Amino acid sequence: MSRNLKVGISIGDINGIGLEVIIKTLSDSEIYKYCTPIVYGHTKVASFHRKAAGINEFVFQVINDAESAQAGKPNMINCWEEDVKIDLGVSNETGGKYALLSLQRATDDLVSRKIDALITAPINKHNIQSEDFKFPGHTEYIQERANGKDSLMFLISEDLKVGVVTGHVPVKDIVKGVTKEAIVSKLKLMNESLKKDFWVEKPKIAVLGLNPHAGDNGLLGSEELEIISPAIEEAFNEGILAFGPFPADGFFGNQSYAKFDAILAMYHDQGLIPFKAASFNRGINFTAGLDVVRTSPDHGTGYDIAGKNMASPTSFREALFLALHIVRQRREQEELMSNPLLFSKMSKDRD
Repeated sequence: MSRNLKVGISIGDINGIGLEVIIKTLSDSEIYKYCTPIVYGHTKVASFHRKAAGINEFVFQVINDAESAQAGKPNMINCWEEDVKIDLGVSNETGGKYALLSLQRATDDLVSRKIDALITAPINKHNIQSEDFKFPGHTEYIQERANGKDSLMFLISEDLKVGVVTGHVPVKDIVKGVTKEAIVSKLKLMNESLKKDFWVEKPKIAVLGLNPHAGDNGLLGSEELEIISPAIEEAFNEGILAFGPFPADGFFGNQSYAKFDAILAMYHDQGLIPFKAASFNRGINFTAGLDVVRTSPDHGTGYDIAGKNMASPTSFREALFLALHIVRQRREQEELMSNPLLFSKMSKDRD
């Protein structure tokens, strides 16, 4: 664990702010004390963004593969040969095409363990769709590529950790995805991640209701009584400290989340709106429940500010450091588990 970890970075939509926040993050020399970054894209595209944002004296070291990455430098793997027309702030087929080429090459190296973690810059979920990408987002794509049975979209900040049962699905389909089995599965993933990735010994998890006022005893919907409460009970009986269901508005409004280690929301906006309101530009999207580590900033492509030197690198930088933290936490735990005497001693010390 003493060596610098190799961190892969996909560039996202080339017409957005991805490369701007990447370059701003890697311009900080402190980064190289902790990792060796490898960006999957093309130096010409990166140079265009660097100049558009007015960033001077930054150069990528071109390498052919992750094994050739040089410590102490920002490395770039050119994922295509042709020149690319960049239209800053525009969503088009070109942006999606090259975002996918970057993501595919980076994910290849992630699942083959040539890199230790992957940080993904924002894609446009519409223009990236193709024969090779038929997914609602990064989370589902990474899950399939990593051969995961399930995964959890887990939003992380200093003050909040929020996961969702249903992720990138239309509102009209949310109820179909809120099943007892899905809730129990997400609770297990969240509980395990809190223990393994964040070293929370006995996580306390709050579960939100689906309907207004958590159904109000069946008056405003029966899902809480028939699905969510039984799922919580089953998880609790399996040793997971899950509580609820709580009405979402009051739960966030009175800051009840401070009493819990994490929150499981039923759908995307129920969890992400309060999370981003509290943690925007500092939050991180982590794909929990997989053998590989992938994080991303909690913002989108930022077309409206692309090329204007206005994009904050804070969330991207936090995503990079969280990925490093999780990799090291997992490896240290593996080392401890392989040494029963040391693990027993540490457990007694905690008690």
